[in-house]
Amino acid sequence: MSTLEFTNLISSHRSFLHQLAMKLTKDIDDAKDLIQETFFKAIKNKDKYEEGTNIKGWLYTIMKNTFINQYRKKKFQNTFIDETDNKFFISQSPRDKEVYSDKNLDMEYLMKRIEDIDRVYLETFMMYYNGYKYEEIAEIMNIPLGTVKSRIFLARKKMMERLKDYR
Repeated sequence: MSTLEFTNLISSHRSFLHQLAMKLTKDIDDAKDLIQETFFKAIKNKDKYEEGTNIKGWLYTIMKNTFINQYRKKKFQNTFIDETDNKFFISQSPRDKEVYSDKNLDMEYLMKRIEDIDRVYLETFMMYYNGYKYEEIAEIMNIPLGTVKSRIFLARKKMMERLKDYR
């Protein structure tokens, strides 16, 4: 099968791919990008397609795997995507935010009060605070999931005890 014939064959399934891409991304621009990437990969790997097999299934697999790979990349990039109307958070300037003159003093006070918490509990809690999931923390620290949960619980409890006069 020539490249032109193959391109025409996969192009005939554009509406199917569009529906699938919209289900996966829920955004028209992301869906268009996903379709384009799927076509690119399909044409690039034309020699791997066996003529007479289910082309829809083959294209579906390419799109699904492409979407999953892109999702994983975004997940590990810790990218903030502002989906608010008019991009409120991105366009918000620093002068729109309240400024507290004693913010540094508050942070200094808080750090002094919690720095004597056992480092193991504090490290686990800070990883959780910074957005890591329990499973990720367990994998990174090479400890059981139950240990992660108990360390975070104990760190919270100890912080509450040390900061009860602050509230």
